[in-house]
Amino acid sequence: MDEYNGSALIGMCGKECVAIACDTRLGVRYQTVDTNFQKVFKANDRTLIGFSGLATDIQTVSGKLRRKERLYALEEDSSMTASMFSNLVSTFLYKHRFAPYFVNPIVAGLDYDSVSKTWKPVLASYDVIGCMDKDNVFAVGGTGTELLFGACESFYKEGMGPEELFEVISQALLASMDRDSLSGWGAQVYILTPKELITKKLLTRLD
Repeated sequence: MDEYNGSALIGMCGKECVAIACDTRLGVRYQTVDTNFQKVFKANDRTLIGFSGLATDIQTVSGKLRRKERLYALEEDSSMTASMFSNLVSTFLYKHRFAPYFVNPIVAGLDYDSVSKTWKPVLASYDVIGCMDKDNVFAVGGTGTELLFGACESFYKEGMGPEELFEVISQALLASMDRDSLSGWGAQVYILTPKELITKKLLTRLD
């Protein structure tokens, strides 16, 4: 189903920071319908979730997950940690395994480690029935998955700060989108640090 609407999505870890980058194209196969379609959402102050897959299911699942997170915050008087939210996504998708949502989410967030007194990146990717793959390096999704893997393998470095992480994830996304006809028309990059969420827009090829 990735090929129906098209998408490119990357999650990447740095030193006490994480990033998610995605394209902004919404298409029906090779026909472009929208050039400003939202694929990354803020779950809470320490967690982001991005989606590749069917556009209608992206909107449905993002709304349901954010509703569950807000109900938890009201009941417990605190937000979910990134690890808790990543587990919620897995159980939510598995619950619907017999009539699955055609999405492949990537969760990126920060959890505070009271022992080392540092913020630990959390990065998890999923298939349509919620099988979770946790990785502290990078995760990719969408129609350009193979291209994204190669670009991320080439550009990734350990211990990157927010500025360097922005440059690396941007270059990896742009390099792969240039070779994928089903994604593009602009990109959004989200950098999450313990202090702030930085959002930047990238100009890309418009063809």
